[in-house]
Amino acid sequence: QVQLVESGGGLVQPGGSLRLSCAASGFTFSNYAMSWYRQAPGKERELVATISSGGGSTRYADSVKGRFTISRDNAKNTVYVQLNSLKPEDTAVYYCNADGGPKYFYWGQGTQVTVSS
Repeated sequence: QVQLVESGGGLVQPGGSLRLSCAASGFTFSNYAMSWYRQAPGKERELVATISSGGGSTRYADSVKGRFTISRDNAKNTVYVQLNSLKPEDTAVYYCNADGGPKYFYWGQGTQVTVSS
């Protein structure tokens, strides 16, 4: 049974930081590219960051470049995203995603990040 369990969300002031974690189980984690998406109220879900299966390649949305860092630990079956210099517009539910191809595309349940003073 595939599971992706996010944690680390919360309320933070503008300019603050958070680290989100996503613990994976039920599939061969090291074979999957992993991503973080987010969805703000009334908006479509958008890709935030992606990391390749081996961790050697990363990509970011323009809106988060230089502020967010995605990483993974294949020994722990966990992917992370460090959120720095947070802005109110970063407020959203953040979702972990595992991509092993069209038949192997999994989502976590999401974790809320709220940036507000």
